Amino acid sequence: MKIVIINYGAGNIQSIKFAIKRLGFEAVLSDNEEEIRNADKVIFPGVGEASSAMEKLKATGLDKVIPTLKQPVLGICLGMQLMCKYCEEGDTNGLNIFDVDVLRFKNDVKVPQIGWNQISNLKSDLFKGILENEYMYLVHSYYVPLNEETIATTEYGFKYASALQEKNFYGVQFHPEKSSKAGEQIVKNFLEL
Repeated sequence: MKIVIINYGAGNIQSIKFAIKRLGFEAVLSDNEEEIRNADKVIFPGVGEASSAMEKLKATGLDKVIPTLKQPVLGICLGMQLMCKYCEEGDTNGLNIFDVDVLRFKNDVKVPQIGWNQISNLKSDLFKGILENEYMYLVHSYYVPLNEETIATTEYGFKYASALQEKNFYGVQFHPEKSSKAGEQIVKNFLEL
């Protein structure tokens, strides 16, 4: 199986590579369109700020490539947010894969949300073997409101979408690569889709 992690200079790549290696697979880092298109599975990571991350995608043409991919694609954290229509962070237009805007948490909750929180209302093969209310590791100041593409929710002052799916595109707000055994199971499930 050929697994490609999209390399556009936006963090958390090594921890994802190690998580995949623990499962007995190798992943390659690439920003090459042909290599990404020929992968069996694509992981779109992200840590950082939305507008500068989108600029990096545009500079390599990956903003045009990612929405047209046909194989399973997993966006993680900022990767998921960039797959949405729009992000308030940096007034950024996203890749418009998920038809929803990314909003900033308001003042009634501590920002950023950092640490372990539960995922519930699990609705996808991505969560095979994962218990309702399992804990995942999160670090974010922006969130995706509940919408038709929501496949998991988390509560932080209110319920929001912590995972999305539209056709072959999956997004998770949490970091499965940093979420212990349950997170590793989600990575395994993605590789088995």
